[in-house]
Amino acid sequence: MTVSTNSKRMTRQRRLVLEELKKLKNHPSADYLFGVVRQKMPNISLGTVYRNLDVLVNSGQALKLDLAGGQCRYDGDMSPHHHIRCSVCSAIDDLSESAVAGIDKPRVSGSDYVVTGWRMEFEGVCPRCQRAKAENPGSQEEASHTVHAFPNMSVTQPESEE
Repeated sequence: MTVSTNSKRMTRQRRLVLEELKKLKNHPSADYLFGVVRQKMPNISLGTVYRNLDVLVNSGQALKLDLAGGQCRYDGDMSPHHHIRCSVCSAIDDLSESAVAGIDKPRVSGSDYVVTGWRMEFEGVCPRCQRAKAENPGSQEEASHTVHAFPNMSVTQPESEE
């Protein structure tokens, strides 16, 4: 998709979408962000929010998190970092690059692709869901397949196919 020079200008709507996105640390969906933006600009439409998010993503001012297990979410933090998603409640949190060991210089071999970037999604159970499970055992799916491979982070291993 090509974005014309005219559509890249920072309109009032686009500025508000970006400002609110940068304030939110919960990696909101477009629908959630629409609800937030609409409090400050009642006449804005959901389509306008989606179009502005597309422009912001295509211009490198926001990230689109098309992560497994749910609808697209957006991030206004453009600093280098990774994401971790709760497999119970789908919350998404940031992981600094320094918090993740052993993947700082990935290499791709055996491919004719020119690698221009990469993403990695971590999955685990967030502290809130861990507390809920501890306070009410049996209320959530058993997490017996979770191993602690990194300090302070759970990495979920795939279920075996038997």
